[in-house]
Amino acid sequence: MDGDEPGTIRPGGRTARVRTAVLRAAGDALAEQGFDHLDLADVARRADVGKTTVYRRWGSVTGLVADLLTDMAEQSLPRARTGSLLGDLKANARLVRKTLTDPRQGPLFTAVIAAATCDARTAEALHRFYETRIKEWAPCVDEAIDRGELPAGTDAEEVIRAVSAPLYYRLLASGDPLDAATADRAAEAAEAAARAGVFVR
Repeated sequence: MDGDEPGTIRPGGRTARVRTAVLRAAGDALAEQGFDHLDLADVARRADVGKTTVYRRWGSVTGLVADLLTDMAEQSLPRARTGSLLGDLKANARLVRKTLTDPRQGPLFTAVIAAATCDARTAEALHRFYETRIKEWAPCVDEAIDRGELPAGTDAEEVIRAVSAPLYYRLLASGDPLDAATADRAAEAAEAAARAGVFVR
């Protein structure tokens, strides 16, 4: 495994427990203090792990954040299968809303997104995270095409992006409430646009 980047190893046993403890500590610190104040020594102290272990395995704050995002993508709930496109898109929107309004996850995402604007490695990790989540949910659009709910050639990934974009806008830009009605409305708008052929390639 010598060729692996720091933070990309996913072993079992004690090493897995160390990774879990360090990533939880990193998430807590990030949510509380933001990216600028994230410190590997502080994370090691919070996780009750030796500093040398953290420095050797993750190498840098950005390496740690990249692994945290990988872990978050791996731990995300699987997509819903409701049998209708609107039902699936509403489930997606509600999951995004739940994550963004969570007392821990919301500030954590805000901190990571802010860091990604000025740190290339964090931006790359964030892009991988969203790519993973979009690919997880895109099949619900393909299934809707197969059922005849949407026109052939609809770009499934663009439909999923259209669901979450208004929710992230409220979190990061407008500060407007992120309630259940907002989540449902985002899903309804994306579904209506998809039915109208807006996302046909």
